[in-house]
Amino acid sequence: MGSAPSADFFQPLKADDPAVVGGYRLVAVLGAGGMGKVYLSYTPGGRPLAIKVIRPEFSEDPEFRRRFQQEVRAAERVQGLYTAPVIDSDTEGPRPWLATAYVPGPSLAHAVARHGALPVRSVLLLTVGVAEALHVIHGAGIVHRDLKPANVLLASDGPRVIDFGIARAADSTALTSTGVSVGTPAFVAPEQASAGTVTPATDVFALGQIAAFTAIGASVFGDGPSHAVLYRIVHEDPDLSALPEELRPVVTRCLRRDPADRPTLTEVIALCNAASEAPLRQGEDWLPQAVVGSLTERLGLPAPAPTPPPQPPTAAPTPTPTPTPTPAPAPAPAPTEVSPQSPAPGVPAAPAAAPGYTPTGVAAAPTQATPAPGAVPPGYPTPPPYAQASYPRPQYNQPQYNQPQHSPPPYTQPSYAPGHSTPAPFHPQGFVPGPSAPPRPKRTGLIAIGAVAAAVIGLAVIGSLLPDGSGKDGGDKDGGDKASGGGSASQQRPDPQPVSYQGIDVPQNHELMFAGNPPRPAEEPTGAGVLYGHADLFYYRDTLFGDEKFGTTNGKLVLLNNSEKGSLETCRAVTRFTEKMGLDQLTDRSQVCVLSKAGHIALATFRGRSGGKNETAFITVDLMVWRNAEAAAKN
Repeated sequence: MGSAPSADFFQPLKADDPAVVGGYRLVAVLGAGGMGKVYLSYTPGGRPLAIKVIRPEFSEDPEFRRRFQQEVRAAERVQGLYTAPVIDSDTEGPRPWLATAYVPGPSLAHAVARHGALPVRSVLLLTVGVAEALHVIHGAGIVHRDLKPANVLLASDGPRVIDFGIARAADSTALTSTGVSVGTPAFVAPEQASAGTVTPATDVFALGQIAAFTAIGASVFGDGPSHAVLYRIVHEDPDLSALPEELRPVVTRCLRRDPADRPTLTEVIALCNAASEAPLRQGEDWLPQAVVGSLTERLGLPAPAPTPPPQPPTAAPTPTPTPTPTPAPAPAPAPTEVSPQSPAPGVPAAPAAAPGYTPTGVAAAPTQATPAPGAVPPGYPTPPPYAQASYPRPQYNQPQYNQPQHSPPPYTQPSYAPGHSTPAPFHPQGFVPGPSAPPRPKRTGLIAIGAVAAAVIGLAVIGSLLPDGSGKDGGDKDGGDKASGGGSASQQRPDPQPVSYQGIDVPQNHELMFAGNPPRPAEEPTGAGVLYGHADLFYYRDTLFGDEKFGTTNGKLVLLNNSEKGSLETCRAVTRFTEKMGLDQLTDRSQVCVLSKAGHIALATFRGRSGGKNETAFITVDLMVWRNAEAAAKN
């Protein structure tokens, strides 16, 4: 295979992709997922980077931002040989992002899908490399929680574990659930599928699944609907019939249902060394040649985008003064004001600025004529003598205004009462004279500013006395002027477009967060259980008494009756709120409005329940979500 960049690996930037993120110029798209997009960029010294930019809707979730910041700070402490280190990040900007070292190699999922199962020696080297990576990750206080073949990259000198810095942050909005992913749940541990406690042993179970997947080319718990795979993980033994004998000791122990029975990472490495005929040493030959070709393809990186030179301020260039300008005859607009102070011989005078413009910058362009020292333009009455102050000559970076509409109005000589021998200094409009002392403030400006301030204060006072729409004279009965749009901030913003998700299977004691795209079932990450957590929507089942609940701990919900049509308007209008209801209150196609404290509104359509008395039960729902339809509630 050639080394030219492949369109499969390096996609060109599209119109909606940013050109620069955090000062890094983006070159190509490496991939996209539920959380955001991954781009290729380079450091100033030319080292390639992978930059993951979080999607806008997740950036608006304060809980995600809080956890994302915590996990990135923890990930920055991870500096293992088998991890992709965090190079840079921004967790507080409009679009949070994370930059890691670029690994020029395919994911394990891609390599197995393209080339099939790997030989035993490659599997053993992969397993010890991932075990070392997990040892460093756990040492930083992080449980990966989402270890799967897509998060293991194959480099020329060993595997690299990625995405350990955002796994728990993703849990907070169900971007990647706590192991439970709709459609791809094959690499979760039993405690993740049954609302148990997630520990480092959870990652050991995933490591055993990865080792078996690499050696067999398929999941040891089979494929099919997510609830069926999850049931087999919790209640059935893995299918290891096709697993090579050398790998059985390590894989069998890693896949024990009880976390306490699984080996430590040090024991995993020892078991792998015991299974190998020769000492395990990572090197250039740890992968078969077919997979090495995939590495070569990814070494032909696109060239870095050229950095444009710094752009000067958006001002007209300074024209070069000619020794003997020959100005064209000017039209006869209103007389242009001039400086009462004459410029030095040979230096052109500054042009008159447009009204309201404060000039700064480079030297001014030459004007058409320079008045003689002390001269008054024709048509102007001679002002009485005044004390000339000394001020610095201003500099201009704008072109000369020759059009009549930019000329200042004619100066009108004020009349002075008898006895005032020294009038106020003369300040022609558009020009502040003088060198060394600051210009005096104009009284008229102060008066105008004071008048504007008084008007603003008066309007505020009047506004505070007007009815707010909750009394007899304003708005509707519900306390908001919804028709006129003069109510809350949420009424003023345009309604969001709904996003529909069909057939979401929610296991018992799992929750959904509406910020996820798609919303995916997850355990309550705090360990408090779904009845006491922060779920937008949950399904609870008491296995002892058979009690089953459908509800929310992060807002309120309403079961619509048959006469009510599910819509955003309906969900905003209903008022008979509750927080949970018995599953026996729901029938097929029952519709429930859910209003979360984060400001999301969802219409959940119940589609049924599955699972027997002694099995893990599931409910199926369709969701239509209007994200950020209301202002988030203040805690």
